[in-house]
Amino acid sequence: MTLDLSFIRSGRAARNTAVACLVGTLAAGAGCTSNMGGTGTSYLIIDSIKAASGAKATEMSGTLASDVITYVRVNDGLVATVFADPAQVNFSLALKDPGGADNPTVPSSTNFITVDRYHVQFIRADGRDKQGVDVPYAFDGAFTATVGASGGAGAFTLVRDQAKLEAPLMTLRGTSGAPFGGGAVSISTIAKITFYGHDQAGHDVTATGQISVDFADWGDPS
Repeated sequence: MTLDLSFIRSGRAARNTAVACLVGTLAAGAGCTSNMGGTGTSYLIIDSIKAASGAKATEMSGTLASDVITYVRVNDGLVATVFADPAQVNFSLALKDPGGADNPTVPSSTNFITVDRYHVQFIRADGRDKQGVDVPYAFDGAFTATVGASGGAGAFTLVRDQAKLEAPLMTLRGTSGAPFGGGAVSISTIAKITFYGHDQAGHDVTATGQISVDFADWGDPS
């Protein structure tokens, strides 16, 4: 009688895969996100995500204080307006099977990953996540960046201007320009951004990163 021991090999492979994923996660560290899914030979790593208030678009930071309304000076008066909040992402690329010290391999042009779309979802630690009531609506945006052996980067919109014209962000506006004059003071969220792309052989690739976003009627730049 022949015993079928394939289940032992399968279990061992599953454990080895789990250990490899754990080691990869620990090696990546905080602020670095990757996804090794898909059938391609390379995967995408998010090295960093930074964002800025639309009123101070060049002041990028690892967290975002999003101003729901901004008063700008026009001639001798102040005019209320809203700005979309921009963000920047830095990517790197790695091979699923990079080889060893005696036989190293480096990414070829076929392994390069082109990111062409992104999705933003806002979540809250307290579990209140109804879109249009507790958090802004999730949305998709177009994105084009190719990540090669030396990495890649791109800019995108993290908070849309129309989100500041809808609930719940509109309720954060002050009354007659007075700070914190109406409703809640602020809404603290985590923006979960998923980037979608493909390698040059057509294999799908995704990677997800996060950044803290605090919405309020912040003081306007002078």
